[in-house]
Amino acid sequence: MKIYFWSIGKAHDPYVKEGIELFTKRISHYYPVEWKIFPTAKNAAASSEEEIKKAEAIPLLNALQNEDVLIALDENGKQWNSIKLAGFIQQKANESAKNIIFLIGGAYGLHESILKKASNKWSLSQLVFPHQLVRLILAEQVYRACTIIRNEKYHHS
Repeated sequence: MKIYFWSIGKAHDPYVKEGIELFTKRISHYYPVEWKIFPTAKNAAASSEEEIKKAEAIPLLNALQNEDVLIALDENGKQWNSIKLAGFIQQKANESAKNIIFLIGGAYGLHESILKKASNKWSLSQLVFPHQLVRLILAEQVYRACTIIRNEKYHHS
């Protein structure tokens, strides 16, 4: 199974890049892992929020494969604790899932066409975070889940 982190936006900002790379490298000891950054919609200033989300959905839909397990990070999603995330990842590994994709939307979130494709919608918090910090939090939480699965000492419950 391979874990993908997809995000709409620009490349990792320097203030989070080191942390993202650290946790991504740590995850790679458990699963192959890869980041893919999709560009924001062009002409966003002249477009409505819905038009922007629709434009950003097109390359995502084109990149998704039928067998991919898509987890959309969405403010209206369910909140999982670290144990629940670990259980989810382990369940998908047990089911021989080929790819798990964690998707961070653009500034206005994800288009309905993407949310409908998602097997789960996950909210990290009721708080709003900058997209760059969401990337770091996501990478750390997936690493934490990997250590929980292996019963390693990183996570203290």
